[in-house]
Amino acid sequence: MADQALRLPAERRWRDELLALAAVDADPRPQGWRLSPRAVQTFILGSGEAPIPWTDAEGADRETVIAKKFYGADVLVQRAIVTLASDRGLLLVGEPGTAKSWLSEHLAAAISGDSLLTAQGTAGLTEDQIKYGWNYALLLAEGPSPKALVPGPLYRAMQGGRIMRFEEITRAPHEVQDTLLSALSDKVMTLPELAGDDGVVLARPGFNLIATANTRDRGVNEMSSALKRRFNFETVPPVAALNEEVRIVREQVGRLLAEGGHAATLGDDVLELLVTTFHEVRAGQTVDGVKVDQPTSVMSTAEAVSVGLNSALFACFFGSGVVSPEHVVLQLAGTVAKDTPADLKVMQAYFDVAVKPRAQRAAGAWKAYYAARRHLAP
Repeated sequence: MADQALRLPAERRWRDELLALAAVDADPRPQGWRLSPRAVQTFILGSGEAPIPWTDAEGADRETVIAKKFYGADVLVQRAIVTLASDRGLLLVGEPGTAKSWLSEHLAAAISGDSLLTAQGTAGLTEDQIKYGWNYALLLAEGPSPKALVPGPLYRAMQGGRIMRFEEITRAPHEVQDTLLSALSDKVMTLPELAGDDGVVLARPGFNLIATANTRDRGVNEMSSALKRRFNFETVPPVAALNEEVRIVREQVGRLLAEGGHAATLGDDVLELLVTTFHEVRAGQTVDGVKVDQPTSVMSTAEAVSVGLNSALFACFFGSGVVSPEHVVLQLAGTVAKDTPADLKVMQAYFDVAVKPRAQRAAGAWKAYYAARRHLAP
């Protein structure tokens, strides 16, 4: 039941926004698309403060502000939209936690109205999980037939003229990756078990594929040259501006706390030191130009959101509900030591080089933050 779901897909979460954009969308749409490219861009990047007036299906006049969902270069989003309207797939590449999957989901929701045609790249992924499988009871009783067919996400996307999403494509085996070749080039899938027209699926207008790949997985199952030629590559960089990253973490943590019904307060002073830590350690340099070591662990914006949320939950469950710098340090240890415990020493060095001088110059959050350094001990 939708009201009991832990997380709604984008097309349900932002249903009113999509309806509002569709109601006022007068621009031409590529064949098979729910919205025009300009409206898709507005859905992803937001409408600013200005609400969109529209009339719903019951004739009621409404106004809806389109929320900004992706913080990055506008031109990156525009190029991604153009690619999806072409005959090439879209491959979003970048460091872990740069919102590649988030962007993929919202593009699919705006274009197809369905973001759930998804495959997750793993070592155990098989071809039939991508294309199609069989109901073996029917297969044994009646033989191969359309009735016994169990369509996979690629089959359904081609047949319905929708977007398929392939997460972590470079973690999938090469033979699974290569199942996409004919779908992306010839726009066709053959089913040798079936005869006649039933044995061929021709992609309908609107079909395309969005894949994501982490740069840290490069070399695991490197894509073939043939498959690479069928994609346009877009690199999604980390958030460059500190104030923009603060805004993202504030909004995401606030939304997650509200959805969970948790009454916790993450003050601006604590938020600033949390995001500043992630921003500087990821860059290998403080905002003052002091060089700091970088851990092997990913210090992404998504990880900052996770630390912020866990700090707020800790304060809610075991404190007064107000997040303190100590709560942040308690959560940092588990994040930094994911790849190797030695990364804790990198974070301890950061506290000595960057946090200690700030604590000495000013009281308050930075002083309490440095005092909580003891929680970083192995």
